Amino acid sequence: MTTPSAGAKADKGETDGPISAVGNDMGGGEALVSAADIARLTGFGRAAVSNWRRRHDDFPQPAGGTANSPLFALPDVEKWLADQGKPLTLTPEERLWQLLRTTADDLQLGEVVGELGRTAYPPQRDTRRGRGGGVPGNLMSLAREIRKLRSPDTYEYLVRRLVEAHARRIVPTPPDTAWLMACLVQVDGGRVYDPACGIGNLLMAAQKRGAGSLAGQDREPYGTDITRTRLHLHGDGDTRIVHGDSLTADGFDGERFDAALCDPPFGDRAWGYDDLAGDARWVHGLPPRGEPELAWVQHVLWHLRPGGEAAVLMPPAAAGRRSGRRIRAGLLRTGTLRAVLELPTGAAAGSTSAPHLWLLRRPADGDPPPTHVLMLDASSGRTETLIDATARFLRGKGDPGTGRPVPLIDLLDDTVDVTPSRHLRGSADIRAGFDKAHARFRGRLTAVNALADELTSFAEAAEHSTTTLAELIQNGTIELLNPPLKMELNTGEIPVLTGKDITIGRGPSARTVSAPGLLLLRPGDVAVAQTGRQVQPHVIDAEGIAAGPQVQVLRPDQTRYDPHFLACFLHAAGQARASSTSSRADVRRTPIPNLPIGAQRSYGAAHNRLMRLSGALRELADAGDDTIALGIEGLGGGGLRPDG
Repeated sequence: MTTPSAGAKADKGETDGPISAVGNDMGGGEALVSAADIARLTGFGRAAVSNWRRRHDDFPQPAGGTANSPLFALPDVEKWLADQGKPLTLTPEERLWQLLRTTADDLQLGEVVGELGRTAYPPQRDTRRGRGGGVPGNLMSLAREIRKLRSPDTYEYLVRRLVEAHARRIVPTPPDTAWLMACLVQVDGGRVYDPACGIGNLLMAAQKRGAGSLAGQDREPYGTDITRTRLHLHGDGDTRIVHGDSLTADGFDGERFDAALCDPPFGDRAWGYDDLAGDARWVHGLPPRGEPELAWVQHVLWHLRPGGEAAVLMPPAAAGRRSGRRIRAGLLRTGTLRAVLELPTGAAAGSTSAPHLWLLRRPADGDPPPTHVLMLDASSGRTETLIDATARFLRGKGDPGTGRPVPLIDLLDDTVDVTPSRHLRGSADIRAGFDKAHARFRGRLTAVNALADELTSFAEAAEHSTTTLAELIQNGTIELLNPPLKMELNTGEIPVLTGKDITIGRGPSARTVSAPGLLLLRPGDVAVAQTGRQVQPHVIDAEGIAAGPQVQVLRPDQTRYDPHFLACFLHAAGQARASSTSSRADVRRTPIPNLPIGAQRSYGAAHNRLMRLSGALRELADAGDDTIALGIEGLGGGGLRPDG
């Protein structure tokens, strides 16, 4: 799912030179970077880059941009950093991205990435409407460079950087959600359709699942270009991707598919209500103007063959809004809506709510009359378990083992509300859930009290000389390590500790496969997550875990520096910087006292006790919130009453 963007702007000129000299009209044929880019690429803060410009007369002069937003030639910056003992090592993919950014305004990068894919990998059928003009010379040069790298991962890297650069405008379906959706419909060997394909994440998942042919449409030209290129690079099957709005300009009119996957734009009131009032697709009724998602549901069903299956991501409000109850009732009576899954928060990009996943099937002659709809809370639990349970129900292979098959008669009431949480808990379940949450709260309270008793009193610190982390890195006492910029997550068996994991205090949440450059953590390593001015260290106590992207790793000589001692002063410095005006913290400037190893271990142990207490307090707060929420739900919903 994507949001609108401007058309592509193309600079003119062509060169056959190497990648560091691709032609453009902004800086003499070299990649240009801003001060913010330099800060991100080096890991230093923007304040540090500003200081370099002020204090060093030999810092590169601007090669483009404006007085307020200067741009610098990347080769000049690299040379200056190397001369200063701060060498910058860029991957070929990152260098290519920086060069690509010089070809157009940032708001037009989507069109540029899409056009680059068409140019670099031309053996693709072009179904874009109204395309005209030739390929700019600078894109031809970039296309030659991307082909030299000879890896589909290169284009995937550019797409990922594009999404990062425009996170509010380009909101693709999260990969985990796309994979779940592709696993919940029968796509193996069949024709799969996505009417709002965005940059192709759902079709990529279907391709990986073994779809025989793929069809997609999107209103954004760059979306169709990027989707077409990605599918071409990862498979040779029959693929047709067209440009246009599927609701108002259906590019597959009259065609039927075996399966469909759809992540429609939520809340799009300009979906074509006035022009489509008499459309034949509205088998279950004309969708109200404020129910665009129900228009997408019926559009998807129209394009399924009898017996075809679909998975459609939906906002939770669509399950119970009064204006949509007639259509929901029609979907239920005909046996079209088979299951509703409540997904975790964040499962739909661009939405802060927990979305629902509707699983649908176009009725076929001879189908038995519908009796139940599966309601399932998929906000937690293993994906494989959810897939197996749902498949057992949909294929008629017995009790799903989780969730609840709800009788149709219970759903066809005055509200026709298909919200899973409304149907999953009875009075006994609510009471059991409240008792469990209350017991967890009391257990966490006991743990907090015990940890509070372990805290020792603190004395006033004596004055000590200090060094900096940068000096310790320079003399080899501490090694600074960085994981690869690109990493294939959610595949493989190696656990990955991400920056978010460190920030919220949880264990590794991702998985990856063994690959060159993978950084495996060792006990005693200090993994550091950094978000703007916030710095959060975490001391590793187990082997076999990989560091995720954007996680810095400090590996001290533990005979000279205690890891928990280092974490203590990194943490303290991060808290101090959180109230400063600088945009990004520079962990290398962290002051470290010169103390003997025994004193360091005392500091480290005290910090460790404080961090354990911090974690226990967070768990206590979560347990308290759960207890209160379940109590209010039970009292207000009739599942609980005051005892006495």
